[in-house]
Amino acid sequence: MSAPILALVDEPAALRAALTPVRRQLLQRLREPASAVEVAGELGLPRQRVNYHLRTLEAAGFLELVEERPRRGCVERVLRTSAKAFIVDPGVIAPARPPAAGDAARRAAHQDRFAAETLVDAASSMVCDVSRMQARASAQGTRLLTCAIEAEVRLASPADFAKLSAVLATLVARAMADVGVAEGGRRYRVVVGAHPAPAKPRATRSRR
Repeated sequence: MSAPILALVDEPAALRAALTPVRRQLLQRLREPASAVEVAGELGLPRQRVNYHLRTLEAAGFLELVEERPRRGCVERVLRTSAKAFIVDPGVIAPARPPAAGDAARRAAHQDRFAAETLVDAASSMVCDVSRMQARASAQGTRLLTCAIEAEVRLASPADFAKLSAVLATLVARAMADVGVAEGGRRYRVVVGAHPAPAKPRATRSRR
């Protein structure tokens, strides 16, 4: 069975296990299955050192065993990454805030749909929830029902941005009303957000 596409890293200890340059290099290489002997030869590293890092990554859940095969009187373990990509839960690296102050700030942000904190909270929650559900769906051999709609628009002024927000809110409310509410049906979360598009790097001119 192939590895799931996404896996969520939500434990600080697991994140620390993958942060060193060597371990990141190993994770990059092991997107395709290989043994410690093969990886050590390719990267020019001592096999004992590679074995140590692989055991740590496997214990943290970043690697999985593909097969065991005999090799010169011993058993060679073939490993690969346990997912195609790993997503870090923002809460793992977010600075700690006092509970009371944090709750007050969150409530204040959610009262303002234009606050960046509102968008970040919604995006963070979506990343965590979808990653976990996708992992469960992959383990069960089923497909997670999701949709994503992305577009880019040029706006002349903040007033146009406010108008766009109002139109989107109206369209979402209308769509909810048109579809209706099914008693006992599964709940779906709809998130609509907008933010400035990152500046594209300028193409470097070739020197003649």
